[in-house]
Amino acid sequence: MTDQTFALRNVRPWGDAAADVFIDGGRIVEVRPADGSVAVGDVDGGGRLALPGFINTHAHVDKSWWGRPWVSYTYSEHPTVEGWIANERAERGAHDIPNANSAAAVLREFIRHGTTATRTHVDVDLGVGLRGLESVAAASAELGDAIQVHTVAFPQDGVLRRPGVLQLLDEAAQAGADSIGGLDPGTIDGDVEGQLDGLFAIAVDRGVGLDLHLHDFGSLGAYEYQRIITRTIDAGLQGRVNISHGFALGSLPQARQEEIVEGLAGAGISWTTVAMGGTAPLPWKRMRERGVPLGLGTDGIRDLWSPFGDGDLLRVAHQFARLHGLRHDEPLAAAVELATSGGATFVGRAQHDLAPGSRADVVLVDAENLPDVLVRGPRRELVISGGRVVSRDGQVLV
Repeated sequence: MTDQTFALRNVRPWGDAAADVFIDGGRIVEVRPADGSVAVGDVDGGGRLALPGFINTHAHVDKSWWGRPWVSYTYSEHPTVEGWIANERAERGAHDIPNANSAAAVLREFIRHGTTATRTHVDVDLGVGLRGLESVAAASAELGDAIQVHTVAFPQDGVLRRPGVLQLLDEAAQAGADSIGGLDPGTIDGDVEGQLDGLFAIAVDRGVGLDLHLHDFGSLGAYEYQRIITRTIDAGLQGRVNISHGFALGSLPQARQEEIVEGLAGAGISWTTVAMGGTAPLPWKRMRERGVPLGLGTDGIRDLWSPFGDGDLLRVAHQFARLHGLRHDEPLAAAVELATSGGATFVGRAQHDLAPGSRADVVLVDAENLPDVLVRGPRRELVISGGRVVSRDGQVLV
């Protein structure tokens, strides 16, 4: 984080009145009405709308072939999670996945689009061991403090069905992973209680968080949520557990949805979504009312699961708005907030805002207001991360 002291002049925080933002030691120390003055070393915001940096709460930067020659999609069978897993395992070696250069290229795209912090899942399995975590660590070190990276050691190929994976997850936690992951305990491992036994034991023993990919639908999905809620409370891991995707929730009867949201709130469990098209809308307003943290993520980007994705979290916020039928100004603005300040807890921040005490992560765009930002997705004109300009005019400087 830089020790530079300067003022970001004439910006409109959240689209409000023009203000000057004072930065010292990589943090915002004061925000006051713009007075028209500019000192040597200050940055002129030109009246642009200012947002906190975007926080990508669900990524897979180790899987991508971004910045490398085009890779044609190869999986031709009926798409299933199991099939995508097998295809990736068969093909990744030929494309040198994972590697630090591709991970760094993806992180630079994040920065270019205004993302200054991310939680990324990194495959840990019998084929790559901890090499993916090492690649992401090297990529993060290359970029320094331009983007903060929190890692989840993720057992993409299953936990119990691959003897030795639990040991690898334990080693990953000891090696510095912020969280460990899980995957569809009912359908992938065929043992909900067994997988959760192993994962919760590591989380408690090593003091790390849990982030579980759950794709299962119907009563099985609902059962998995309930067991995670109960176990989180029993283990004393409130505030340390996250559910990713959770496709079943939006398709359950309303009364069951409300019951689960109450359980999530009581257990301090957060939720991340990539707003995938064709999935059921989440009860996001109720989650917000009950204080369930909800984060947005890009998921995989140009990988063996899909050639799509460009690292722009604002595009995901746009997808979220379309999926949930948002049209009025207030909910459109809320979608932008989900992609920025709403991601704070997912990367270990108590506060992420354009306010004193926040890390000086600021994004400037040419836009009238927050709904305009969401609908048009304007270029990120300036990106400041930790008090340092890391991207200007769409060009990354790190």
